[in-house]
Amino acid sequence: MTATNFTLMISGCFLNILIWGGCTTVVCLVNEQLAAQPATTIGYRSTEMTAANATHGAEPTLSFTCGNYSHNCMEFCSVCDDAYHGPTMKCLSDLLEHLCLHNFYSTMTSLNSTDWCTWSNVSGLYSNLSLCTEEISDCLEIPWPNPLVEQIFVDIHSDFFKDCPSEELSDPPPVIVFALVITPICLIPVMVSLVVLKTKNGDGSS
Repeated sequence: MTATNFTLMISGCFLNILIWGGCTTVVCLVNEQLAAQPATTIGYRSTEMTAANATHGAEPTLSFTCGNYSHNCMEFCSVCDDAYHGPTMKCLSDLLEHLCLHNFYSTMTSLNSTDWCTWSNVSGLYSNLSLCTEEISDCLEIPWPNPLVEQIFVDIHSDFFKDCPSEELSDPPPVIVFALVITPICLIPVMVSLVVLKTKNGDGSS
């Protein structure tokens, strides 16, 4: 068996694992989205061909310009090109739903609701969600932030953080409260004295 045949056999086994394994990758997402597409669709590329191209280093031909902001960009763009024929907002919405929000919601729901308001517990998840939405938007060359991303963050704040106390609305320390109260009280006699002196000087000069 030659080295070339051995390499092709290994690639074929790896391809079968990707296709029949759990749908946790972009390749599986492509397969799901294309399930409803007719086989005669112009520009149709099967999952096998996409994976084979990726395996052999050949980039698939796209009908639009794909960003190169990360090594995942070509996979994201292939999904949109195969299933949506372009970088549409619907494609962006589905990618964000499957690749960003699913992980965020599943991890957040696994936490105790009392931990949602502790920033150290959710900061990593929140940052990862933000970076995920930015990466996919940039790859599809859709401006970020955009109304879809903004609505996503509005929704997660409504779902998880609406009952969290806001630092901006909490009472300031007692020292600051005392300083804010005592300052105008001390200024009142000073202002009265200045008014009286000004009045006396005005009467004397007239």
